[in-house]
Amino acid sequence: MKEPLSRGARMAVLSAAFGGLLFDGFELGLMPLASLSVSQDLLGAGYTATLGGDWFARYTAALMLGAAIGGIALGSLGDRIGRARAMGVSILFYSVFAGLGAWVHTQEQMLGLRFLVGLGVGGVWPNAVALVAESWPDKARPLVAGLMGAAINAGILLLSQVAQIWSVTAADWRWLFHLAAAPAALGLIVLFFLPESRTWLAARHQPGREKKTAPLRELFQPALLKITLVGIMLGSVPLIGAWAASKWMIPWADKIGGVVQTDYKALTQGWWAFGAILGSLTGAQIASLLGRRRSYFLISLGSLVLTVAMFQFTAPLRPSFFPVVFAQGFVATLFFGWLPLYLPELFPTHVRATGSGISYNVGRFATAAGVLAAGVFFTALGGSYPAVGTAAALIYGLGMFAIWFAPETAKRSLNPGTKS
Repeated sequence: MKEPLSRGARMAVLSAAFGGLLFDGFELGLMPLASLSVSQDLLGAGYTATLGGDWFARYTAALMLGAAIGGIALGSLGDRIGRARAMGVSILFYSVFAGLGAWVHTQEQMLGLRFLVGLGVGGVWPNAVALVAESWPDKARPLVAGLMGAAINAGILLLSQVAQIWSVTAADWRWLFHLAAAPAALGLIVLFFLPESRTWLAARHQPGREKKTAPLRELFQPALLKITLVGIMLGSVPLIGAWAASKWMIPWADKIGGVVQTDYKALTQGWWAFGAILGSLTGAQIASLLGRRRSYFLISLGSLVLTVAMFQFTAPLRPSFFPVVFAQGFVATLFFGWLPLYLPELFPTHVRATGSGISYNVGRFATAAGVLAAGVFFTALGGSYPAVGTAAALIYGLGMFAIWFAPETAKRSLNPGTKS
């Protein structure tokens, strides 16, 4: 076993991973905030509110499809060339292709770029989570897992604050995509300078390791198949719920509140993201206190209730809207503190990034399909955001069932040689 990372190196790993995921969240929040403005500009006189909602669904689906492929492919790359290198490549992917969005002239060009952005968005998460989990002592993992979950939502909150200062409108939205290219500098630093996981390095040099089956193939062989399927189920529910249900609140807020207040959508995203940051920080702590299975069940139940409440018992511009949005953001993102703690515990070191990537990102295939289906329902329901959001929220009921097939992993150590 190689010597564990120094405290300074661990802090560098944590900071870089947090930054990579923070800008990941910036990318995830970009099109919910900007999609209607982009469509209004690019479609011109052909724009309608229903068509704007339909294109929002397409943009979201393209990003999710790219993230699903990127999370699996670049997660597997992390098990082959190292977590730090693969994370750097992923950051460069989402930064460069997001920046190119500033020069598009058609909806189809933007659609293609959102897919390419998604490749990087999906690749950052499994590598960042595996790298941090393997670099910090077991007793610190609930805290750092919470930070990993909070990072994405901190990026969404950052975006909402920027958009309150500089409005995103049909006449002025391209600046946002220029800004989204800035994290490329972080990608280069991570790629060339960030220290690698000592646990991965040690596993890489185990005798006979080079003769083993490729990580992606090994996960679907009998020894790991059940674990892989459980991980996929548990990773899919929060993602489908977040993108097929709660993210419809932003264009809904824009349609109703934007008539009165141009930054109303940014305020809505800010309230949600503030709750989401607190939820992501708290999710791993709750999992440690209540156990992995019981906590996931309760989070699923709370997410179902609050998402339905958000779409059925309040509405944009009502006094209760922002408090309910905040509460839904808090509870529905407890998952994203829970997942960085639990998923690395499911898999052995040599397939940890691939396994975490598959578990987290296969759900994005379902999310892409779910969002497209929601887009069809949205049109069929006459452009009713509450109706489509409520229907999509039912996915959380599946989480209440799926968790009882999962093993309890609280006592598993990922890096026994690491000291605090």
